Amino acid sequence: MTSTPPKPRKRNQFIRFLLYLKDRFDLHEGKEDELETIEYVRKNVDFKGANLWILIFAIFVASVGLNVNSTAVIIGAMLISPLMGPIMGIGMAAGINDFELLKRSLRNLGVAVFISILTSTIYFYFSPLDGPQSELLARTEPTVWDVLIALFGGLAGIVAGSRKEKSNAIPGVAIATALMPPLCTAGYGLATFNFYYFFGAFYLFFINSVFISLSTYLIVRFMKYPKKEFLDHKKEKQVQTYITIFTIITIVPSIYLAYGIVLRSIWEEQAKRYVKIEMVFPRTQILNSDYDYSTEPRRIQVNLIGEELDSDLIEITKEKAKEYGLDQTEVVIHQSGNGGTDLNVLRSDILKDLYERNEQVIQDKDQRIAILENEVANYAQVRALGGEIAQEAKINHPNLRKFTLNRSLVTDLEKKKADTLLVAYAEFVPKPPRAERDKFIEWLKLRTKSDTVALILY
Repeated sequence: MTSTPPKPRKRNQFIRFLLYLKDRFDLHEGKEDELETIEYVRKNVDFKGANLWILIFAIFVASVGLNVNSTAVIIGAMLISPLMGPIMGIGMAAGINDFELLKRSLRNLGVAVFISILTSTIYFYFSPLDGPQSELLARTEPTVWDVLIALFGGLAGIVAGSRKEKSNAIPGVAIATALMPPLCTAGYGLATFNFYYFFGAFYLFFINSVFISLSTYLIVRFMKYPKKEFLDHKKEKQVQTYITIFTIITIVPSIYLAYGIVLRSIWEEQAKRYVKIEMVFPRTQILNSDYDYSTEPRRIQVNLIGEELDSDLIEITKEKAKEYGLDQTEVVIHQSGNGGTDLNVLRSDILKDLYERNEQVIQDKDQRIAILENEVANYAQVRALGGEIAQEAKINHPNLRKFTLNRSLVTDLEKKKADTLLVAYAEFVPKPPRAERDKFIEWLKLRTKSDTVALILY
């Protein structure tokens, strides 16, 4: 009688490892009831009443943040904004074949977009600060990273929304995908009649919205949410056809546009790498460079300053562009002194660079001066207060001989933390009893409006 050999131990360990991974990555663990999740998404679709006013206030906050170039203010606006609701509603509706929810989501998204652009246009039209800041300029052109952020951010959003315990992922997704700033930038474009900014920013918002909806659709289908049932099968087929057509019309162009963004990002990265590596010369430096993907052929334009290069070296440098996959790219090199670069332009660029650097240095110094002035003002205030308190204390405590008040920096060695403490020095003749000292300390706290006063008695 022959016994069957046992299965290899390594195979069993591998299977156990796979089961462990499956258990770890199981999306059904802690999942809310599907109907509850659908209802949760459905409730966040509508824009009326409080939701609409919150959106308007958030748009104003984001517009101010873009206007004054404050990242913190822009993040705050994205936390307030309820824009994620209808976008996730579109993905949910497509995933469960709910044509009514799809129409409602699209209608509310349209209202939200219209109100957002109108609000930001009004703000930027009347704002005295009309110059575009770096935070605003960053929203005029989508990149491949915006597409990836929207896709993965949307996945995080719908997974978090499908949990029994809602986490802080939804506000995080609102910040990451940055839906508010592009709409505000579009409003800025309308207010200043800069349609390049308007279309670029709206294009970024559209790409973000589509990929958030797409990620919601994918998770809903993956988790097999129940589809809407129809008593009339003919109507069910009709609804499915409408949603399929809508999905194809929305997603296919978006994927094509996203593919174009990827190609442009790769080209720009290679073009910058080519300029950085190949255009290093001993006595000649790059003054500035410009990369234009929109022209045919694509163009890299570089302005050089310093010792003039001979034509053979320039031609060899241009030929090396092919090694970086820049075959259909025209490389234009201007040198100072060869007629290609206006010396006035060079002077203007140099002065601009010097001005920007000096302006930053001045701002840093202004901030330091402001901090020091504040410290001096606080010290003077405490010093003046000390004189007043000394006179009042003498009336209440005739045996008080000397008194001073000051702020001192005290370091807590256990917590490794430094803090400012109000310190009073008093000399009594004779030394007062404990009750009088306690009363004196309480009076000092009340008089100086401080929670803590350290009293040193001589």
